[in-house]
Amino acid sequence: MDLSRQILLTLVMAALLGGVALWVGRLENWRTGTPTVGSGGATEHRRPTREKPSGLLRWLTTVDHKDIGILYGVYAMSMFVWAGVAAVIMRLELLTPASDLIDPAFYNSLLTTHGITMLLLFGTPVLAAFGNYLIPLVIGADDMAFPRINAIAFWLLPFGTVLVFAGFLPVDGLLPAQTAWTMYTPLSNGAGIGTQANAGVDLMLLGLHLTGTAATMGAINFVVTIFTERGAGVSWANLDIFSWTVLVQSGQILFAFPLLGAAMVMLLFDRNFGTTFYTVDGGDPILWQHLFWFWGHPEVYILILPAMGIVSLIIPRFAGRKLFGYRFVVYSTLAIGVLSFGVWAHHMFSTGLDPRLRGSFMAVTLAIAIPSAVKTFNWITTMWNGRLRLAAPMLFSIGFLSNFIVGGVTGVFLASIPVDLLLHDTYYVVGHFHYLLMGGLGFAVFAGIYYWFPLFTGRMYQRTLARFHFWSTLVGTNVTFFAMMLLGYGGMPRRYASYLPQFVTMHQVATAGAVILAVGQVIFFWNVVQSWLEGRRVDSDDPWHLEEQGLLTTEWTWFAERRQALTDGGSDEAAGPTSGSDSTSGSGSGSADRSNGGNDDAGEGPGSSPNRTEEV
Repeated sequence: MDLSRQILLTLVMAALLGGVALWVGRLENWRTGTPTVGSGGATEHRRPTREKPSGLLRWLTTVDHKDIGILYGVYAMSMFVWAGVAAVIMRLELLTPASDLIDPAFYNSLLTTHGITMLLLFGTPVLAAFGNYLIPLVIGADDMAFPRINAIAFWLLPFGTVLVFAGFLPVDGLLPAQTAWTMYTPLSNGAGIGTQANAGVDLMLLGLHLTGTAATMGAINFVVTIFTERGAGVSWANLDIFSWTVLVQSGQILFAFPLLGAAMVMLLFDRNFGTTFYTVDGGDPILWQHLFWFWGHPEVYILILPAMGIVSLIIPRFAGRKLFGYRFVVYSTLAIGVLSFGVWAHHMFSTGLDPRLRGSFMAVTLAIAIPSAVKTFNWITTMWNGRLRLAAPMLFSIGFLSNFIVGGVTGVFLASIPVDLLLHDTYYVVGHFHYLLMGGLGFAVFAGIYYWFPLFTGRMYQRTLARFHFWSTLVGTNVTFFAMMLLGYGGMPRRYASYLPQFVTMHQVATAGAVILAVGQVIFFWNVVQSWLEGRRVDSDDPWHLEEQGLLTTEWTWFAERRQALTDGGSDEAAGPTSGSDSTSGSGSGSADRSNGGNDDAGEGPGSSPNRTEEV
């Protein structure tokens, strides 16, 4: 009976997908990007025959890289909200040693989805949002190399997300996965009398398979675009650092994600078809750890490398000088991309590995700190003796740098085998990892959003709210995750819904920090939404005053051309949300005091009045 139902559901799904394919195929001129004939940016183009549709149909059928970038961004930030809500609920549960707010099973479910969401449903897509919107603009391409594949890669994400969260749906007998984001076997293959044999785990694995496929398709698109669609004046010698980091990230994805997909297929076979890849009888549960961490540790750099690229692009523009040691930043990016695949077993020092293997992995782990340190010193040197403008993008870039130093140094400690054996699976590891993920990736994403906010929306955010967002996020991050590292030094194990009374003080400190952090994100979302809808319109083609410093990049040239086209009454075939709106210097000026306090970070540029620069 169960087999018949599965076959029926499979046929229904196949019919649904076939119907969608037929419907899309019948749409005329639904492609909104500019098809490229040839490559290199110096070829002829076939212009679209009509403007893109409006309303919901536009977003469902678009293949324009800027529209898809916005879709990625909205999706990723919605996932960020879910992950944040789950984290706050878990921290409130940990206010007291007993499980008195939620039961341990639900705590484990939140723990699992929080980790998976931050890594795969927020981290990777939010970087794809920046990459999709910006890379064709900064390299002089008309669009991504494969616009339709670009759209398909995005639309796989919502379907995969539904499967990942399917266990939370009100379906009788369906439970959310409680495996934690690492999905360690033999727990995750349904062994024992627990709930891990539930179909919720299978659906989660299938959903992760879809999101991994989406990431792989996107990576192929980025690689081909950067290699073949660069404009005539863009060479490898002057390719911007953000594009370099996305290129290396895409290479990592192509090597890592297919392996994770294969590992999950084997796990699904163990769970449903009686194979023994990861079972104690006939297989090896440790095999899952090897395969998982061969993806898992490069995934850390898959998330942090484009974040480094964003920061490497922003810091010079608010320090008034070019990036120091451009070539060394590029070389260090390539070195990180290669070395990241040689350190996976440092997650497994406590599993009984041969000591000679442990020693080699410790050496490579210490070695990968060198290219990261090169970047850190280059960022510091770029700011040294520069004329710093402490606008919100720069504040978050400096916050990224400080948090990255803390996360990196604590990672060097964990690379030491004796230290790792003491701190493995304690809250120290949680604090270290979150300094890199929230303190690193999160801060870089906020820096990028504020920096390119005028480009995305044609409006300026509220400076005061952005500063409140920065300081609350910086304080909340350090209070929360430094307290976690102290808990780890005390021996508090991770992933526990209840704990011994001696840890209560640090847990309460961490929860207070999490509340501060959450308040900061509420301010951020209010600022973004309100400014997007009602903020003061940007009245300059160069809102950050980069041209007078010789630091203007090509996406702002596109922005100037777009504003001019709108001013002249022309159509903007690939405009973002402000398409068709009046972005002239006179528009919106009357609402500046109401929506933006009468000032914004753009006013901090050299030559502005008053002069808000600081010399260091």
